Amino acid sequence: MILGVDTHRDFHVAAVISMTGKTLAIQSFSATSTGYCQLARWSSQLGAVRRAGVEGSGNYGAGLTRYLLSLGVDVIEAPGPGRAARRRRGKSDQGDAEAAARAVLSGRARSRVKSGDGPIEIARMYTVARDSAVKARTQAVNQLKAVLVTADPVLREELAGVKRRALIRACVLLGEDEETDPVLRATRYTLRTLAERIEQLSEQARELQKRLSELIEAHYPQLCAAVGVGPQSAAVLLIAMGDNADRLRGEASFAALCGASPVEYSSGGRCHRRLNRGGNRQANAALHRIVLTRLRWDPRTQVY
Repeated sequence: MILGVDTHRDFHVAAVISMTGKTLAIQSFSATSTGYCQLARWSSQLGAVRRAGVEGSGNYGAGLTRYLLSLGVDVIEAPGPGRAARRRRGKSDQGDAEAAARAVLSGRARSRVKSGDGPIEIARMYTVARDSAVKARTQAVNQLKAVLVTADPVLREELAGVKRRALIRACVLLGEDEETDPVLRATRYTLRTLAERIEQLSEQARELQKRLSELIEAHYPQLCAAVGVGPQSAAVLLIAMGDNADRLRGEASFAALCGASPVEYSSGGRCHRRLNRGGNRQANAALHRIVLTRLRWDPRTQVY
């Protein structure tokens, strides 16, 4: 039997089909540990389930995916039915669950899901938090500069021409004088609050980057030893790969995953190839940074 699951935040819709493509049963289950057990028990009563197609395995279906993998089920990332199919047949959770199972049966879905149970999943967690802290810090810096533009001329001239790090330190030390104008007092308080927020976010980003670097160097020292590969670029590439690297068939699969493989668009006697605009664009950007670094420092890359 083949299992197909359409995942949602609060519930999952599962469909079981036979190897001949016949739909045997469809049912909904809660997106909880109890619901996962019920889904596995229900599907096993219909037959031996060896493969499952899960739509959204890296999002709402992450918990169910890990549970099915622990049971020895080969879980495949099932793509959506597509716009053309939705126009012809409409949209329903039951139909999406069936489509996920049929995609596995037909071979249209072949990419195994990430297991999410090793150091790379830990690196992904650290990266998510670090990127969020960096983004929020940039926003706070822009807000501080915008407030300073409309501030009192005396205060603005006092902080004019100061570099960013010194500007933030100066704003942290700003006090409130009760005898000053209330607008100026509010401005000084706002600048100090934003500066304190920037300092806090910077400390969080540094701590997360430290943890990420230690994790990558402990588990993948050979990758970090390569010229041009820093902890951040290594983490991005590893996250794209996943903890179970055997799901990739080789270097060509990894190149396609990163959008680094050329795409053929030949016709008749013409044979052309163009850049691949698909794949994981963050991994593609990491490869670009690595290549630029190697072009500067690595003799072999310069010769190539």
